[in-house]
Amino acid sequence: MLRAEKRELHQVDYRILLPVFLLSIIGLMSMYVAISGEYSSADAIKKMMQQVLWYAIGAASLYVTMVVKPNIIWKLTPYAYGVGILLMVALLFFYDAALAIETGSKNWFRFGSLTFQPAELVKVLYILMLAYIVTKHNQEFGNRDMKTDSLLIGKMLLVTLPIAILLNLQNDFGTMLVFLAILGGVFLVSGISWKIVLSVVGVFLFLGITLIFLVTTENGRQFLYKLGFKSYQFARIDAWIDPFFDPTGQSYQQVQALLAIATGGFFGKGYNVSDVHVPVRSSDMIFSVIAENFGFVGSVFVILLYLLLIYRMIHACFETKNVFFSYVTAGVVMLILFHVFENIGANIGLLPLTGIPLPFISQGGSALVSNMIGVGLVMNMRYHYSSKKNKLV
Repeated sequence: MLRAEKRELHQVDYRILLPVFLLSIIGLMSMYVAISGEYSSADAIKKMMQQVLWYAIGAASLYVTMVVKPNIIWKLTPYAYGVGILLMVALLFFYDAALAIETGSKNWFRFGSLTFQPAELVKVLYILMLAYIVTKHNQEFGNRDMKTDSLLIGKMLLVTLPIAILLNLQNDFGTMLVFLAILGGVFLVSGISWKIVLSVVGVFLFLGITLIFLVTTENGRQFLYKLGFKSYQFARIDAWIDPFFDPTGQSYQQVQALLAIATGGFFGKGYNVSDVHVPVRSSDMIFSVIAENFGFVGSVFVILLYLLLIYRMIHACFETKNVFFSYVTAGVVMLILFHVFENIGANIGLLPLTGIPLPFISQGGSALVSNMIGVGLVMNMRYHYSSKKNKLV
């Protein structure tokens, strides 16, 4: 029995766990700084305890996801995806009204003092479903051509369409960008012909340039209004193009984040210093806390931890050579990478604000648990790896 336990401990990839653990510690420390100046001591302690609870749930979710047998994950994937879609449909009718008024999006269920965002869980289920579809398709069609590749693209879009429709109804454009990033990551490694890949990249570049033109011209904005774009989205774009055009109004959050990051300097002001007020600092703008307290050095350290985590996940993928989990890893890497790029990019003014949290660091439970499950899926490869069983799952 002791030998079995030692073998199980040996199968855990601690090189993936280490950056997750350090990022989580940084998250708790940063959250304390962010909320201690905005809430009373009692409320701050309550929020900290809630976040600790979410970390505990996330750690348990990671462990369960890691140890469950791969064939069970494979068999349950279509059903889990279906349940995720049903949760998002239910959200249209049972969303938290107070948060919908505050944020403009119908994203959350409420259970007492806790809230839950189904779209965060569906991100992981979507990754699994894409990996499931690509694996089955590539097994069925050993000889690839333009016809089979087009069929695979159609299948991938088919499972993306319900999510896109539901997120549009929930008024959550930022989260939809994450799903598109995941789709792009799995698409690139799915074995589709590079002729198609380059064509799709070209189309997206054209659409991106067209969108930039539309949002920067008056006639273009009127056209986008008719397509469903909202005033607050244009306000975020204006704050991105010129953060100081309305420093006390629409671009206040962006300007304050830039000031907090700039005043942190090279080494920072020291822990638990919060001289610059930044709205929603414990979640979307948490990176400004790190930069103000620990400066350029601390900010780079956090970015390096993310790069280490991504490197270790990709390395585990190459070591295990599991087809299904290779596609899962591609999706999880894109999930984390896009969150990091968008959140930090928004904090430093490189990208518009979209309300994307910083993985393992930002306040909130839904995204944290989702990311933990994603890491658990990647660790599942190493935990159940056998050199004699490099098959589908």
